[in-house]
Amino acid sequence: MSASEVDRPIYPSVRPRVTVAELLAAKNTQPIRSLDDLRADTFESDEELDEFLAAVRAERRGDFLA
Repeated sequence: MSASEVDRPIYPSVRPRVTVAELLAAKNTQPIRSLDDLRADTFESDEELDEFLAAVRAERRGDFLA
């Protein structure tokens, strides 16, 4: 062991307790007011979405390609 390893504690450092409200304020979050707030243009087409959903279903069944 080196001298620096001896000086360092082996347990994680204690973080100050922060409330949920403080975390939300720090991230400048806003409440969800409608479903449109959750909308995202992740897929370029319906076909791309269908391919993704088919891949997810296949993975869940265990017949995905390795």
